[in-house]
Amino acid sequence: MKKVGLITSGGDAPGMNACLRFLIKGLIDRGITVYGIKRGYKGLVEKNYSILTKRDAGGIIQKGGTILGTARFPEFKNKEILEIAVRNLEELNIDLLFVIGGEGSMKGAYALHERGVKIIAIPASIDNDIYGTDESIGTDTALNAIVRSIDVIKDTASAHDRAFIIEVMGHTSGFLALYSSIAVGAEAVFIPEYDTDVDEVVRRLNQRFDEGRTNSIIVVAEGKASGYDIKQLMQEKGVKYELRVTVLGHLQRGGAPTFRDRKLSFDFATYAMELMGKGIHGVMVAKQKGNITHINLKDVITNKKHLEKRILKIVETLKWED
Repeated sequence: MKKVGLITSGGDAPGMNACLRFLIKGLIDRGITVYGIKRGYKGLVEKNYSILTKRDAGGIIQKGGTILGTARFPEFKNKEILEIAVRNLEELNIDLLFVIGGEGSMKGAYALHERGVKIIAIPASIDNDIYGTDESIGTDTALNAIVRSIDVIKDTASAHDRAFIIEVMGHTSGFLALYSSIAVGAEAVFIPEYDTDVDEVVRRLNQRFDEGRTNSIIVVAEGKASGYDIKQLMQEKGVKYELRVTVLGHLQRGGAPTFRDRKLSFDFATYAMELMGKGIHGVMVAKQKGNITHINLKDVITNKKHLEKRILKIVETLKWED
């Protein structure tokens, strides 16, 4: 193995830089030339890359985002675009490509794998929606950012007898919404995987209002509905609280990665390099039941990750008792 490429693709996730640091240093120590491909698959097609040194890996472990940049590049699905990417890798004599990213990035990685490119993928997604791994880089940091934000919002909610509707990320997965709602003691949560009874939520909120409870928190995954849509619906159904909507937006993606995400980045990067040394490719590194392992990319992209049923039941059992 003489030359490898590194790509960060799709939505950025805290911990991507930490993972890049461990890979860059580890690969160079093995005598391998490391190419950093800028702006994800788009950079691969546009020949936007450079050789990385250990200096590039310095001082980035605590930074959010990605030093390589990233981009969503739907055109990568096109056969002609894919062929350009493969030719560019061949021109560089890249022996193996490490892809760090989310669900869409895994599909791109598999498309390259089908065309003969040696791939090892590493899951990084705040949504934690990638099949085959219990955790993805960035999820823990995003959850902590959400919980901190809601804790602050609860202070002002108490001062004004308000209910706050907090919209969090999650187009197809309610992971962030569900787990953050548990952590902050939310009164209700709306997620794509479950049809929450709005009438029951309003009834419970009005009961809290009549009992003199000074605040309530409702968490909404953006893939279920916008926070403003939920506000309008609840107002139409006669909620007594004054409602405010807060869209947390991209603050969920930024910030220094937590210890857990840095440790996960280290575990994934070191295991990925072990796979490389063994000649294993066409796989994604994963964490399953506490163990670092790997799964075939085909299995990753042909299956959908679901929330655990035992956790999903919590949606049904929120009691609004705090």
